[in-house]
Amino acid sequence: MKRSQIVFVLAGLLLTYLLYRLPMVVVDNEEQQLAEGGGGLGSDFSTDGDTHNSSLDQRDLEVIENLMAEMEGEPDDKNFVIFADSIAKVYEAGGKIDSAAYFYSLIAEKVPGIENWEKAGNTYYEAFGFSMDDAKTERLAENTREYLGKVLESQPERLDLKTKIAMTYVSSSNPMQGITMLREILEEDPDNEEALFNMGILSMQSGQYKRAVERFEKLVANHPNNIQGQFYLGVSLFESNQKDRAREQLQSLKGKTDDPQILSGIENYLDRL
Repeated sequence: MKRSQIVFVLAGLLLTYLLYRLPMVVVDNEEQQLAEGGGGLGSDFSTDGDTHNSSLDQRDLEVIENLMAEMEGEPDDKNFVIFADSIAKVYEAGGKIDSAAYFYSLIAEKVPGIENWEKAGNTYYEAFGFSMDDAKTERLAENTREYLGKVLESQPERLDLKTKIAMTYVSSSNPMQGITMLREILEEDPDNEEALFNMGILSMQSGQYKRAVERFEKLVANHPNNIQGQFYLGVSLFESNQKDRAREQLQSLKGKTDDPQILSGIENYLDRL
């Protein structure tokens, strides 16, 4: 199955774009030659509508302008945080996740601490998932690693955050670093939901569908409510020429979800069986 076909069929799912842009790596061969790339760091604060589902009306912009006027030069840390947090929430509501992350990072710098680092890092990670520009994607990935890395230094048991950091490396110039991190997570927690899902996605992207089947089978056995994992299992079975099992898997999934994108994908594959 061509990568472009995967993107078309799975349009609307959370990791569709990530699947499309991941480098072609063989996840079971650490000596595979990897692509080179990357970019510099910089601020991702902007008022342009360049992020997923972004929508800021004139009233939003006026609110932001007023809050920024109050925030700038505010000597009291508590008040600064209130203004910055309010601005970030307006940007979040308008789909400007990268700009929201920038203001959460201002809070994390003004008042360092696990909660603020995690909020900034998670928001940068969300923006990273929607970024369509390679240089900006790399900046967002770097910011994600910076803030979530601070949390991991204090809470190394946070495998959920380690998984996010791993995925920022997978789409970088050093994807094997991310894959190695995912393997480490699975060594520590063999049933880890996010790591199994992402390793399955990576196996699909590199055309290793039988390996993907193994990952998704283990995922859905331990996390039966993971609907995306159920769908990707059906796709991987189809692509590995296990048509009867694929049909059974996809048909059983039809009664478990009302997501129109997943249902459309199911029908697409069933029509091809």
